[in-house]
Amino acid sequence: MITISDVKKVFKTKTGSLTAVDKVNLKIKEGEIFGVIGYSGAGKSTLIRMLNGLEQPSEGKVDINGKLISSIKGGDLRKARQKISMIFQHFNLLWSRTVSENISFPLEIAGVPKQERQKRVNELIELVGLEGRGDAYPAQLSGGQKQRVGIARALANDPEVLLCDEATSALDPQTTDSILELLVDINKRLGLTIVLITHEMHVIRKICHRVAVMEGGKVVELGDVLEVFKQPKEQITKRFVQQVTEPEETRETIEQLINEYQDGRVIKLSFVGESAEQPVITNLIRSFDLQVNILQGKISQTQNGAYGSLFIHLHGKQDELDRAIDFLEAASVGVEVITHD
Repeated sequence: MITISDVKKVFKTKTGSLTAVDKVNLKIKEGEIFGVIGYSGAGKSTLIRMLNGLEQPSEGKVDINGKLISSIKGGDLRKARQKISMIFQHFNLLWSRTVSENISFPLEIAGVPKQERQKRVNELIELVGLEGRGDAYPAQLSGGQKQRVGIARALANDPEVLLCDEATSALDPQTTDSILELLVDINKRLGLTIVLITHEMHVIRKICHRVAVMEGGKVVELGDVLEVFKQPKEQITKRFVQQVTEPEETRETIEQLINEYQDGRVIKLSFVGESAEQPVITNLIRSFDLQVNILQGKISQTQNGAYGSLFIHLHGKQDELDRAIDFLEAASVGVEVITHD
């Protein structure tokens, strides 16, 4: 569906050249929700803008469904863009137009007859959950409703690809989740390929099938979301994964646990996929002469399965502790000893 080959983008500045994207190679499958995550300046926004021709690569090729977006121009590019829609962080709605008129706008540009336009607008309003709000203006809508209008407008021309540029960054957590759920629903219903960029691992965890991690213009890590959570390789990826698995309050709790439990061992267990559903703690208690205290835990769902972490305190004889840790590692559970005797 999408093939990015040796793509490089260099900007000329007053102080010299700036390489925003550096020799990126990616293949995104049809019907996939693909995430690109990175901090500010990583190159992710420039990369996504090259997917719809808003930026042209300095080197390399961008192929979307057989069309070389990196080389076509003029009318051919405008026609190709009808199948590559985009939603934005700050919605980019036309404030003097109603919800219905905003959604209808790309259909007007495409020359779709009025009766057909209205039918399509009504379908999209229902799809994104804005029934009864067709005559409202953007100023009368909440942030989540504005983004739903942006999504409906982006779907007006039946695109093959939907690009999401930090589409939930301006929303509160609850509204973010509702928009992400809508995107998953659209992906399943329409078979739409979705490419989103974000700096929030929660967004990646909740809806993406695969993720590319960018740093300094390069893709430094790439893989299935569940595998990246299970075994992040790069330091930047580990920091992103910790956004979900070890938020600030968890790290504070760990420090308190270390001070509170001076004897025995505090252990972090990581569960991925099928291991998240196994009775590991029950088996541990039955098999070893140890005191087992569950301190804190959390299980999250990804598109490919469950990922969880659990902090426990083990107290007992040294040889039992060692045997218990060997048992946990043999059970395909990630084991990290936080403290020990």
